[in-house]
Amino acid sequence: MRHVDIAVIGAGQAGLASAYYLRRQGADFVVLDRQDEPGGAWRHVWRSVRLVSPPIYTRLPGLAWDLPYDHAPSGAEVAAYFADYEKRFDLPIERPARVRRVSGDGQLLLQTDKGELTARAVINATGTWDHPFVPSIPGAASFRGRQLHTAAYDVPDDFAGQHVVVVGGGNSAAQILAEVSTVARTTWVTRRPPDLNGAPTTESGLVAVTDAVDERVRAGLPLKSVVSYTGIGRTDAVVAAEKRGVMVARPMFDRITPAGIAWNEGETLAADTILWCTGFRPTLAHLAPLHLRGPLGGIVVEDTKVAADPRIFLVGYGPSASLISSHRAARHAATYAVRRR
Repeated sequence: MRHVDIAVIGAGQAGLASAYYLRRQGADFVVLDRQDEPGGAWRHVWRSVRLVSPPIYTRLPGLAWDLPYDHAPSGAEVAAYFADYEKRFDLPIERPARVRRVSGDGQLLLQTDKGELTARAVINATGTWDHPFVPSIPGAASFRGRQLHTAAYDVPDDFAGQHVVVVGGGNSAAQILAEVSTVARTTWVTRRPPDLNGAPTTESGLVAVTDAVDERVRAGLPLKSVVSYTGIGRTDAVVAAEKRGVMVARPMFDRITPAGIAWNEGETLAADTILWCTGFRPTLAHLAPLHLRGPLGGIVVEDTKVAADPRIFLVGYGPSASLISSHRAARHAATYAVRRR
């Protein structure tokens, strides 16, 4: 059976940044990525998605973007940047290789769809894209229309002439609602009133959000959505949709009917499509045998180190779950993992 000193799981932004710092330290490591090509989740995002923050805040360590400061990179541009990054630093990435289970009392045993290997430490960088969240609503199975999650959304033209119910109060919901409403009749539904007062991205604001999320993770609490800290970004499309009267949310419905949605007060609404923009959860099922979760439902993580198992480091989780914040977390995880020898 093959052995490596450190295994990195995932080759999105957090995994690539971790690999960069491991390479600089001369570590014996491998990156296992379930994708068949570079780019991580950015290969699969909807066509119009753009990074909210400018390239200066969203580059990976060691390689600047070849883009203007005020350009908002698309998903395809991010994926191409990741591919260039892998080649530039000759990172040892194996793909496609899905890690199905991590276990072991001494050396960690990683079971993948390509075989098994052991490692002294694991830097987990699996992100959230593989774990879309859809709430359980009575009657969902009876709906005769179409239901899809943000992860399956591509372009608004697919919904032309329909009535689309957009569910969710985050940035993805607002951005998708704004563009779908140009070709379809829409109803926006959220669990709590949406915060449409998101301020422009600043360095101090990013630090404040990261610190707030970090405090929650250190306490072992379940993660909250980023928009609960930042509010919804006021992109040009969102502002235009506000002017059209589209960005008005209704309370969450209570059940789904064959023809649409319904509230307990008696109101019903017919719909062709229900679009669940309800976010994602961390992809961590492969770590379940290690019993990392604490009594409060979250994983206690201090500066990427998992309190319940010192062999495991989480990047792209909690405060490091973005291009903006992955640098520092990846550097620390790589350093700590190497020093644990």
